This record gives sequence, structure tokens and C-alpha cells, in this order.
Amino acid sequence: MHSLESLHTFGLPYRAKQVIPIHQIDEHAQTLHESYQQGCPFIILGEGSNTVFTEDYIGVVWQNHLRGIVFNEQGDHIQIQVASGENWHALVTQCVQRGIGGFENLALIPGTVGAAPIQNIGAYGVEVAQFIESVEYLDLATQQIITLTGAACEFGYRDSIFKHALKDKVFITQVNFLLPKQHTLVTQYGELSALMSPTIQSVYDTVIAIRQAKLPDPAQIGNAGSFFKNPVIDTSLFKQILTHYPDAPHYMVNAEQGLIKIPAAWLIDTIGFKGTMQGGVQCHPQQALVLTNLQDATGQDLIAFAQTIKQAVYAEFNIALEHEVQLMDARQRVTL
Repeated sequence: MHSLESLHTFGLPYRAKQVIPIHQIDEHAQTLHESYQQGCPFIILGEGSNTVFTEDYIGVVWQNHLRGIVFNEQGDHIQIQVASGENWHALVTQCVQRGIGGFENLALIPGTVGAAPIQNIGAYGVEVAQFIESVEYLDLATQQIITLTGAACEFGYRDSIFKHALKDKVFITQVNFLLPKQHTLVTQYGELSALMSPTIQSVYDTVIAIRQAKLPDPAQIGNAGSFFKNPVIDTSLFKQILTHYPDAPHYMVNAEQGLIKIPAAWLIDTIGFKGTMQGGVQCHPQQALVLTNLQDATGQDLIAFAQTIKQAVYAEFNIALEHEVQLMDARQRVTL
């Protein structure tokens, strides 16, 4: 058995039957195919920043170490071909250093490039989907490398085809981005709106400072970032919330459909969970959306506390929170 404690940022002390690092996809395509065909439990893991193992895992952990970044000029755009095992923030930093705009709002988001399209990562008014030209993946059933256009990835809020039709069926090997040379900065969200004469560098620096101030460092306190998604609700439910909480923060997602996004952190904080602890898990004192491994937490501690929060939010607001973090038990994902 292999320890998983250092392979996922929440840092629970569980183990896996086997951990296999992948540096070249060709060397492992056949074995991946056979595991898939035989129905053996397996998980493809990047840096473990959005996955928590809640028990010993009986399957195989395939750890993505694919590397490589290539920049190409294409007329008015810069194409960037990135192997899926590259660190996301390192890519953002390279782009900023080269004066390439687009990713600066997404600085310091943990994880690999391969995880970015799965989650459709986003922050401060920017989602990665708008810059994805295509995603290349190994089809585990056929062993073929397939290229899927960004338009075909069915991106949504923290969502993509890789969470649905292609879930557990592919290994993302490369993401190809297309960023415009003439870039318009997005600074209307949060603290970015206070920037005077913003630049790519100043937006990047500010986002990093904000995240470092609000979010705990996994190297210091085990955590998996934002535990819950920000819920999207309809106008009628939001009006009901306003009768009790007239200053409830919100963002219009789709005016025609009457869809509104409300911050999950505000919901959790409003009913008093910020800073509280259950078992060995704490709701972070500076950011209620983050649950941390404070005192030798167990997987059951985490699940129990997350369920407590979810039930309390539903009782007060009639909103069913969804967890953003991938929770793994001995064989498969756990849904709260």
C-alpha cells in the first residue's frame, strides 16, 4: 500500500493499493485501457488539490506527470500547447512574464492544467473556457488520442463534458489555448475594481495578494480550496431570501432565464459556521467556503461536517449546496 497523505492537499492519512506516475502517455496507454475494460477502480490524479481521499483506496492512482509548454504566434493570437501535468499557476506566471494577457485573473488557482477544463476554473469574472481552443485526451476504451474543440466541451459554471459524457472515460493529455494579443483586462469584480490604470502584472499581483490573504496555504493547513460551488438559483427564490436578508450579495448569471448566483461563502457565514469546528475539521475563519484539516481529521469528520453545513444552509435558505471537491471512498466518488 502507498501513502496518499502527500498526494492530496487535504492530507488525510490514507493509502492506495498502487500509485503509478505517468511521464509518457504512450508507455501506459495499454495498461490504462485494460484497467478501464476490466472495470478496475482507478483515479487519475494531478496535484490532488481538488480531491480528498476519505478512506483507504483499493484501486490504482494514476498520477499525471506529463510536461511541456509550447508558445506559437497565430496572427492576432498566441496559441499555447500545454501538457496536462503542468502546474496551472506556473503557466499563468509564464504568460504574465511574457506580457500575454488572459489568465491573470486565474492566478494562484491550485492544480494542473489538465484539471482546468474539467472544472472550467474561474475567478474574478474570467473562466478558462473562453481561452480553450481544444482539449486532447486518450480515449480509454479505444486507446486513441482524440482532439475535442473548446466549443464541443460543453462548458458551464464549474462544469464540462468531462464531468458527464466523458467522465471516467478519458485521460486528458494536452490543453491548447488561444489568447488574443490585444487583451481587455477584466477588473470589475471585487478588489480588482479599485485598481488605478490596471495592467496584466498589477491584476496578477492583486489576485495573488487577495488569495493569499483569504485562503489558507495547503502546505501549512490541509485543505482542498473551495469546498462548495456557488449556487445558481432562480429569481423567485432569491426574492424570498431578500425578504429576510435584503443585503444578500448576488450576481446575475442569465437575465432572460432569471438565474442568479449567490456566494456559498456568504450563505455559510450568515448562519454562523465560519471558524467553527466539528471533529478535526474547521470551517476556515477567513473564508467560510474552505474546510480545513485542523486536528488530525478523518474522512468521516469531513463528510459529517460538510453534511451538517449543507443541511443547515438548506433549512435556512432552501438552497441545496453542491460540493466542488471530489470525494473518494474505497472504490469511487462520494456524493453528499
